[in-house]
Amino acid sequence: MKTTTAMLPLIDAVRTHARPLTGAEDDYTDFLSLVGDAQFVLLGEATHGTHEFYRERARITRRLIEEKGFAAVAIEGDWPDAYRVNRYVCRPKPGEEAVDALTGFERFPAWMWRNADVLDFIGWLRDHNARLPKHARPVGFFGLDLYSLHASMDAVIEYLAKIDPDAARRARERYACFDHFGPDVEAYAYATHVGLQASCERDVIEQLMEMRRRTHELMMRDGRLAEDEYFYAEQNARIAARAEHYYRTMLDAEVPSWNLRDEHMTDTLERLAAHLGRVDPGAKVVVWAHNSHVGDARVTEMSRRAELNVGQLMREHHPRETITLGFSTYTGTVTAASAWHGAPERKNVRPARPDSFEALFHATGMPRFYFDMREHRAKVSDAHVRRLERAIGVIYRPDTERQSHYFGAVLMYQFDALVHIDVTRAVEPLDRTLEWDAGEVPETYPSGV
Repeated sequence: MKTTTAMLPLIDAVRTHARPLTGAEDDYTDFLSLVGDAQFVLLGEATHGTHEFYRERARITRRLIEEKGFAAVAIEGDWPDAYRVNRYVCRPKPGEEAVDALTGFERFPAWMWRNADVLDFIGWLRDHNARLPKHARPVGFFGLDLYSLHASMDAVIEYLAKIDPDAARRARERYACFDHFGPDVEAYAYATHVGLQASCERDVIEQLMEMRRRTHELMMRDGRLAEDEYFYAEQNARIAARAEHYYRTMLDAEVPSWNLRDEHMTDTLERLAAHLGRVDPGAKVVVWAHNSHVGDARVTEMSRRAELNVGQLMREHHPRETITLGFSTYTGTVTAASAWHGAPERKNVRPARPDSFEALFHATGMPRFYFDMREHRAKVSDAHVRRLERAIGVIYRPDTERQSHYFGAVLMYQFDALVHIDVTRAVEPLDRTLEWDAGEVPETYPSGV
């Protein structure tokens, strides 16, 4: 659609220029035009538990893979867990099912990746790879996050045990520094913070440095497969070092652990693209992560707290190669917990506040649409106006919604484009609980019953 010369407020610009989403095959043709030849496409989500966000990201990603040649999907998930999916979609074992590939996602919140929509997508991805020519590189599936301290250490030892038992022994001795705390990384963080335990920083760094010194030797053993396996193992050693630093600084108010995490995810994304580029120069990667990681932090409240994120860093590092897409919803249901490590529940999402972007999009009367903000922001009179934007993570607290889930943002510059779906429903966990099946009683339910 062509822009007019007249300046329009955002609500009228959406009504005039947004593309209604109907479920047709060409829903995202305009977005693919916006992507062009970009190497990195970052697809967000306004919650970690909305079916439509997962479904629409999958629809877009399929087209990016089939029509733009994207080489990998990188998610806001842990590297070892996602790599199990990667092995399934690239080299499935006889009789292995898609649901088996998702069993690695055990850490809270498991429903983020162990859900029906992800199951459908990785089944499609496996079938897509199976149809590729014999020597074509399959499309991979990778994790960007750093929470997998123990799983990553185990993966390093397992890899080394296959090729160098002495190196595996040295790795066990270094990683034994954490044995006193078992899997309780919070206890390790507390003990080092108050001085009850010396940190394991030196041990994890020594292990990473040893693997780096042997990079050429380990990568050249058996061709591309060995190269991939070494890259996987070396990344796990890197995660162990980063995770140790992250957990150790969680309790330090002067060190923004958020920044450590998003810097790690950005670094992992760039290293992944470089690794894939050894075979496929300029390999393209699509990212699935929350809006809070994908949108540019510089135009949100995050900047006031000296926080940065993946979207900001990728725009800074690769300004012409990065496209970001945000998602929003007005009301519906969401899968979320009431407390950390809590069971997944199917919760009601309150209608958005009147002073929010979500309420503005609801007022357009368009139930679902795609809006290219980069194309139209120069013609929107209130493009620089800061409004509230809602973000629901793994926990949803309607009783403190303004404090817990809203933040100020200049949305027209936070993303390049936006998908708004006015009424959405909760993503379906593969491990459904009684709480999820029961859902939440509507707030209008008679209190006297």
